[in-house]
Amino acid sequence: MRWLGLGAALLAVGCGPTPAAEYGEELFNDPTLSTSQYNTFSCATCHATTATPPSDTMYSGLSLHNVASRPHWWGGYETRLLDAVNFCYTAFMRGVTPLAPEDPKSRALYEYLVSLSPDASAPAQPFTLVKDITDVPRGNRQRGEVVYRAACQDCHGEAHTGKGRPSELAPILPEVSQEYGTLFPNVPPGLVFIEKVRHGRFFGVGGNMPPYSREALSDEDLGALLTFLDL
Repeated sequence: MRWLGLGAALLAVGCGPTPAAEYGEELFNDPTLSTSQYNTFSCATCHATTATPPSDTMYSGLSLHNVASRPHWWGGYETRLLDAVNFCYTAFMRGVTPLAPEDPKSRALYEYLVSLSPDASAPAQPFTLVKDITDVPRGNRQRGEVVYRAACQDCHGEAHTGKGRPSELAPILPEVSQEYGTLFPNVPPGLVFIEKVRHGRFFGVGGNMPPYSREALSDEDLGALLTFLDL
């Protein structure tokens, strides 16, 4: 468990004798962990915490069960847990300054992640990023609607209206594709959408959207989603 050497329990963080792991759980679920006025994400937006994620949600991030026991994160891109957390914090939650190891919030998050890691060691989780974007076969429209609700609706709201989206910064799908012709001339709208889904902020595109790996969203489900969105 590597958090720049931090492993001691912090039993009183903030006001009162709140156990560190409990405070860390609060932070995990709180979008205001990042002070950016443009952020609507919490850690819980993208990550389940159970060994088996819920069937009705397709998280962009992997489950954090046993996360502190893994040898590396982000498919091997990060080898320290705090660096992996800070990648999310700065890239997707728009945090300006990375969390420092001595920050009480940082230490509390660590204790919470340790509490999700009952095994002394756990294998790294597969995380396959699609580097070179290509089109995918279109799929079943009904399946695409299920995928939309599970993967897209929490951030983008209902299809065509955006109803229920937490921020107007999240574009309405698929209507935003009407802008693609101007922003990405001579590129098919479906291919632009695939890039935003597969690359997101990880490759510097897609606003602050996290990327969907092949483990999180298969090409088959992506193709069904494109059919549902008429892209």
